[in-house]
Amino acid sequence: MNFNGSGFSEYIKILERFTGLEWIGFSLVVNIALFLFSIGLYFFIEKTCPKKKIQDFSHPITRSDFYLSLLTVFCNCLVMLLGVFLWKNRWIELGDHLSPVSIFFEVVILILLMDFCMYLFHYAAHMPFVYKRLHGKHHEHVHTNFLSLFVLHPVETIGFGLMILALLVGYDFSVISITTYLFINLVWGTIGHLNKEFFPPQFDRYFVGTTQFHNQHHLDETKNFGFYTSIWDRIFKTYKK
Repeated sequence: MNFNGSGFSEYIKILERFTGLEWIGFSLVVNIALFLFSIGLYFFIEKTCPKKKIQDFSHPITRSDFYLSLLTVFCNCLVMLLGVFLWKNRWIELGDHLSPVSIFFEVVILILLMDFCMYLFHYAAHMPFVYKRLHGKHHEHVHTNFLSLFVLHPVETIGFGLMILALLVGYDFSVISITTYLFINLVWGTIGHLNKEFFPPQFDRYFVGTTQFHNQHHLDETKNFGFYTSIWDRIFKTYKK
C-alpha cells in the first residue's frame, strides 16, 4: 500500500514556487505554532495526568527565560530557512519513499541517529568551558517548567539544527518522514520537561528516555545525557535510574 503521491507532488510544487519573503513568513508561522503547541501540550498533560508531581514545584517563569525562548524560536526559523536554501540548491534531496513501511523505518533511523548525535552534543555541552558559556542557562531550571525546553543558548539551537541538516544532506529522506520526526522531537522534548511522569514505569527497562530519565539529568548534571533513549548512557556508563 502506498500513499497517494499526486497530492504530495502538488504540495512540493507549491513550496517550490514560494518566494524568499513567503518562506520567511511560512517559517515564522510554523515555528510560532509549534512553540504554542508545545506549551499547550505541557499544560494539557499536567492538568489531565493523574500521577503525582516528580518535584515539589516548578521553576519560576522569568522575563529573561521568555525572551530566550523567543530567540530559540527565531533560531529554529533560521535553521528551517537554511534547510530550504540547501534544498533549493540540491544539497538536500527529498526522497519519494511514500509507503508506510518506508516512512516508519526512515523515522526510526532518524530517531536513532539523532539520539546518538544528541548524546555526543549534549555530553560536549557539559564540558566546563562550554557549559559555563552555553549550556548553564538551561540548567538553571533544576525544576522544569513549560519554557524549559526552549531555554537554550542560540549556539545550542543552531547546533541541533545543523546535525539534522547534515543527516538530510547524507540521505534522501521523504518530507513526510522528516516532518514526522520533527513533530516527535517536539513532543518528546515537551514530555521530557514535564513535572509528571508521562510513561509507564516499565518503559525505563526498554531503554526509553522517560520524563524521569531527563528530570534526573536536571538534578544530576553528570548523568542521563540521552534524549529519546537511555541506550548511549548505558553503554558509556552515564546512566542513572
